[in-house]
Amino acid sequence: MASDSSFSSAAAAVDDPLPIRRLEPSDNAKGFVALLSQLSPCPPVPDDAFQARLAEINALGSDHLIAVIEDPATSRVVATGSVFIEKKFIRGCSSVGHIEDVVVDAAARGRRLGQKIVKYLVEHVRANGCYKVILDCTPELRGYYESCGFVEKNIQMAIYFNH
Repeated sequence: MASDSSFSSAAAAVDDPLPIRRLEPSDNAKGFVALLSQLSPCPPVPDDAFQARLAEINALGSDHLIAVIEDPATSRVVATGSVFIEKKFIRGCSSVGHIEDVVVDAAARGRRLGQKIVKYLVEHVRANGCYKVILDCTPELRGYYESCGFVEKNIQMAIYFNH
């Protein structure tokens, strides 16, 4: 697994008032799960369950990254996105990055934080040798993701389970 340190230090430059960092154990209390509920139904997660899931994710190393931006003025997480890297046999045992769960707090929109998160995740995928990065979005967000460099490709299909 390649490290994401080459661009995480650049993204967290000293002069950046809102640096990007990995999700931390204290982020449950800083509104991370509440932020996710602005994207999709997400009930509160008890701290023990949050810590256990974060430990599972962290055990995957650079193959699963949840990035956040915390507003130092409020100590709240105001933007997040995640990426996981799928190991493939095609293209000579290459890998693909999947971006998921990109959301910016409604009160923080218009500050290009979403683009900042997406760029960070794309660079993580590139640094880890993936041949492409993909994401799914609603038709309303097509233009937004095109502005981040994505092009429409294929059709998403899904089966949802009641869990």
